[in-house]
Amino acid sequence: MTASKLKFEKYRKFHLMGIGGAGMSGLALLLSQLGCEVSGCDVAHSYYIDKISKKGIDFRIGHSKEHIEELEPDVLVCSSAIPAGNSELKFASSKGIPIYKRAEVLSWLFNERSGIGVAGTHGKTTTASMIGLIFELAKTNPTVAIGGELCDIGGNAKLGKGPYMIAELDESDGSFELFNSEVAIVTNADWDHVDHYPHFHSVINAFKRFLHNRKEQGLAVVCGEDKGVQVLMESSDLDNIVTYGWGTSWDWGAIDVVHKSGGGTSFKVLHKGKTVDTVELRVSGDHNVLNALAAYVVGSTYSIPQDIIKEALNKFSGAKRRLQHMGKIGDVDIFDDYGHHPSEINATLMALKKTFPQRRITAIFQPHRYTRTAAMYREFAESLSIADKVYLMPIYPADETPIEGVSSHLIYSAVVDNAGGKFYLCSSSDEVVDRVCEEVVSGDVILTIGAGDVFMIGDKIIKILQSRDLSANAVVIEA
Repeated sequence: MTASKLKFEKYRKFHLMGIGGAGMSGLALLLSQLGCEVSGCDVAHSYYIDKISKKGIDFRIGHSKEHIEELEPDVLVCSSAIPAGNSELKFASSKGIPIYKRAEVLSWLFNERSGIGVAGTHGKTTTASMIGLIFELAKTNPTVAIGGELCDIGGNAKLGKGPYMIAELDESDGSFELFNSEVAIVTNADWDHVDHYPHFHSVINAFKRFLHNRKEQGLAVVCGEDKGVQVLMESSDLDNIVTYGWGTSWDWGAIDVVHKSGGGTSFKVLHKGKTVDTVELRVSGDHNVLNALAAYVVGSTYSIPQDIIKEALNKFSGAKRRLQHMGKIGDVDIFDDYGHHPSEINATLMALKKTFPQRRITAIFQPHRYTRTAAMYREFAESLSIADKVYLMPIYPADETPIEGVSSHLIYSAVVDNAGGKFYLCSSSDEVVDRVCEEVVSGDVILTIGAGDVFMIGDKIIKILQSRDLSANAVVIEA
């Protein structure tokens, strides 16, 4: 019996701290489906708590040593957001209870299977979700673990009986290096998580180690278009690599991309310079074309028939909080996106511009983390300038303490001449809702974007607009 299987024989009662997050709640579901007894706690109730509670998983509000005393877990699993000095964590340690990070436990499952690991600074949730749906429709009964909710399977994790496991692997704390992939995908390699990676080359080195950790004869599928991936390929001795990107420069390419008015894209697939297929997507944006191409490559690697790959990509309706259409009130469309890096914001706004070329785009942005804002505020200002109107919310701190002099005003001050007066600083979510609802007109496209709780604003705007007639005063933006 392998070391991983021995652990699951030894540990049957798991207590998860930070269970309300996307990743931890997904692990809770997998452990429960394995037959383990699972409990968890978090500082607040969340959408994911509703999901796990329906599965009979014990949830407690807050952190307390009483959880350990009452539940008597065999092992404690903690989110990376839990500080080392947490009282519940310290008490578990004093009782000799083994403590693991989420990624460590997930790797026990992954490394026992034919693991398809999706890494990258951006796009990994969508790409992993697309691959998961392909393998679902191919009836391989895969295990799936992603960092967001896949609308098409109704959750963020599923334990399958088949040999394959598709997992989104997080580079934010270096934990993706624990995973030994049979196929390792790198969608891009950008500088982010500045609290963990002091500079760009430290990110590249981490991705290099991730690819070196592949199983023997394991394949790497990488986006050759990405500048970070290009540096990664130039600076390493990696072999068994398949590239994808635009045109004929790579092993696999996308050409003749069509952005459909109102949403969706289509493109032709090239392999070794020859057209092999045409793919229709419901999702929008050049970034999703590349995500779909990566998924197509993986499906082809496992000899899944083209018609199944095409059907899955065409059916794919998106992952929760990834350019998700939240509602349509009259001629006003409201979207939400998890993007919290300048590159992600750029991709999302460009997707909306191409989907709605004659409509006004209003972006409501909530910066995520003080460290990221301090490092990238100029880039944020540049990316957000793609929108026609921008409302800046206060920074969502996550687990960080404030940094003197760092606020959303940094982004505001970096906008040259305020880009024609289209940037607005707001002190609260209520102020944002009031101003947007006061200024909205028929034809507007409203986007909430950020990794914090900005998504809640969309629901508030929808409820207010439902009581109004927006048919008058249409605004048309010249293409």
